[in-house]
Amino acid sequence: MNTEKYQYYRLSNGIKLIQKEASSHVTHVGLVVNTGTRDELPSENGIAHFIEHLIFKSTHKRNTYQVLSYLENVGGDLNAYTTKEETFFYASVPNPYFDRALDILSDIVFNAAFQEKDMETEKEVVIEEINSYKDNPAELIFDAFENQIFAGHPLGTYILGTKKSVRGFKREDILRFMERTYHTDQMVIAIVGAIPFKRSIQLAERYFGQIPARLRQEARQPFQRYTPSHCRKNIRGNQTHLMMGCVLPRYNDDKHLTATLLNNLLGGPGMGTRLNLSLREKRGYVYSVESAYAALSDTGMFTIYAGMDTRNTEKCKELIVKELRKLRSVPLGSLQLLRAKRQFIGQTCISNESNLTEMLSIGKNHLLFDEVESIPEMIARTERITAADLTEMANEMLPEEKLSSLLFL
Repeated sequence: MNTEKYQYYRLSNGIKLIQKEASSHVTHVGLVVNTGTRDELPSENGIAHFIEHLIFKSTHKRNTYQVLSYLENVGGDLNAYTTKEETFFYASVPNPYFDRALDILSDIVFNAAFQEKDMETEKEVVIEEINSYKDNPAELIFDAFENQIFAGHPLGTYILGTKKSVRGFKREDILRFMERTYHTDQMVIAIVGAIPFKRSIQLAERYFGQIPARLRQEARQPFQRYTPSHCRKNIRGNQTHLMMGCVLPRYNDDKHLTATLLNNLLGGPGMGTRLNLSLREKRGYVYSVESAYAALSDTGMFTIYAGMDTRNTEKCKELIVKELRKLRSVPLGSLQLLRAKRQFIGQTCISNESNLTEMLSIGKNHLLFDEVESIPEMIARTERITAADLTEMANEMLPEEKLSSLLFL
């Protein structure tokens, strides 16, 4: 069984297949579509996410109950999510029912009914999701900050849309959006599980091979003009929320990995990150502080989030800036560099212990790259990163004059 390398196949209509065979009683399979909020017209804000909801309601051969129960009746799960750039439909099933997963994914994506009565019901569900989101400033500020730094571009819009836009969606709007953006050469079937690759190909051909080819003709609108900005919004909450960050260029593979390692050192998932040690462990100013580096198809983004008592806002900003200056001016020592690499490699390996997480990751990556990097390949490239590489990347990513900020007070 192939436990390291990924296997690839392409259907005649352009849909790509990537698989990792893994010893497990459960197989995870997904269909990722290279379309999201950034592909919406101004009048369509939120439609990509609305389709993700509505697509589970019914198809031309299954009603809502039959869609939802097809996998649940055998212990499986069916789910989806939408981002600024992709929509992912995925399932987890016991191995004997793997064919059911491909069957239902093909049916909901290519055979959805989009009935008017279902649309009206699901509009209310999404509007309640918008209400819930607005009641959680610690989540809302992330999208609000993206909209601030990508202002004037489709990347600067809310994934959920607005109550007004959602209420206005019609069936013809959905069909028009899918005709314009759901292209077979922009889709990937990703599989992680104990299914022979030949069997996966056979079933992919059965359920997806007869879909007519539809190829993308237009390129996405690039984002080109980032201007740092600083905003404050009064939310009358019990805590102040701070976002800082900037738009970045699209890095090549080596610089992308260096940026990821740098972010992990500064404010990644560990408790020993520089920001967490400085703001929380040493001074107790925050409950939560984190940084993130996100690579999009043609640009990138770096962000820092902190939630704090209003009295500590300026102190936290000063400490964050201080840590950024250190990374730009003081190279890591050999022991610091070794620890940073070990922590990053370990976290990456642990995250990939989840077959579901790995399936979602390789599906997204195969949309953008011909081949997906294996864990041993990632480890080898990480080991080659030097302290000078990290200092150079810090000066490129983190200069103070490039940073924008948003405060929810």
